[in-house]
Amino acid sequence: MSDTGTYLYAIARSTGEGLTEGLAGVAGEPVRTVGHEDLIGVVGTVPLSEFGERALRRNLEDLGWLEATARAHHRVVDAVARRTTTAPVRLVTVYRGDEQVRDLLERGFAEFAETLDMVAGRQEWGVKVYANPQTAAAPARSGSSGASAGRRPGAAYLERRRTGLRTREEAWRRAVAHAEHVDRTLSDLAVARRLHRPQDPQLSGRSEWMVLNAAYLVDDERGGEFASTAGSLSTPEIEVELTGPWAPYSFTVLESGGPDAEGP
Repeated sequence: MSDTGTYLYAIARSTGEGLTEGLAGVAGEPVRTVGHEDLIGVVGTVPLSEFGERALRRNLEDLGWLEATARAHHRVVDAVARRTTTAPVRLVTVYRGDEQVRDLLERGFAEFAETLDMVAGRQEWGVKVYANPQTAAAPARSGSSGASAGRRPGAAYLERRRTGLRTREEAWRRAVAHAEHVDRTLSDLAVARRLHRPQDPQLSGRSEWMVLNAAYLVDDERGGEFASTAGSLSTPEIEVELTGPWAPYSFTVLESGGPDAEGP
């Protein structure tokens, strides 16, 4: 039994030679291609001692290993996406060998070709909208202090508490309304969009409310207009964070698992 497997990064359109030239993969291995008609699998040979099923169960619990592997995976995908139309495959998808990848391309040819046609000449932009609870609530809170003057301490405290809750709820509604405006405006410039769950503050590294987490598929020629429009939608209370352009992960990531594939 072989002690190596074939790691699949992406499925792409073939453009001839040089597509993966100079690229190193998740195990430092040379990246290469496996082809079927005009489709290719972007692959590398990796040790099963690190990327086999048992090893992955252990390694995926190691945040340092996971981060390094994800960075290397995305580096390969992004480099290939700059050279040809590309559909990323989910992280750490490993097959027993090249023949299984070639069989995947043959069996899924029509679906993969349709996906690649859909994203050709387009890129993904990420948009997150943040609202600072303190800043967003400030306009409504500024006039509330005088209303409690002259009341007994207990009653004044309860009134301030109720006012603070109402103010926070109103601030949230305003932030959500603005996020919906951002989404509608940017959707008009995109050919497709995907909504993702707002990230936990521990993951985003930010304490503000995340009121929108979305990805937009945008024609290459409209990328500048999209970026400019997104930048114009921030306000003193609301920040619109733009990332990209990226390979179209949110629109093409392929769940290519099967009896011959290993992964999380």
